[in-house]
Amino acid sequence: MSDKFYKSKKWKTKRQSILRRDEYLCRECKRYGKTAPATTVHHILPIEQRPDLKLSSLNLISLCNECHNKMHDRYTNGLTNKGKQWVERISPPLLSE
Repeated sequence: MSDKFYKSKKWKTKRQSILRRDEYLCRECKRYGKTAPATTVHHILPIEQRPDLKLSSLNLISLCNECHNKMHDRYTNGLTNKGKQWVERISPPLLSE
């Protein structure tokens, strides 16, 4: 996705909304009883696959930088197994949207 989207007012507003919803905490760390400040809002289903969900709250989670890096394979530009687990966790509600 181009930088244009990530610099848009719509994205910046949605990003703040998601961080606030998640209480500025990393949702992945929280699953394991840890507390880490969230610095990134992650698209569970990548924009390249589902551009229609780029602003859907169900498709967005707050993550710390370390966990965000664990969601993506930076060499293949695909999702890691951990990223795919989140897709499986949220796909049924999203697919019915």
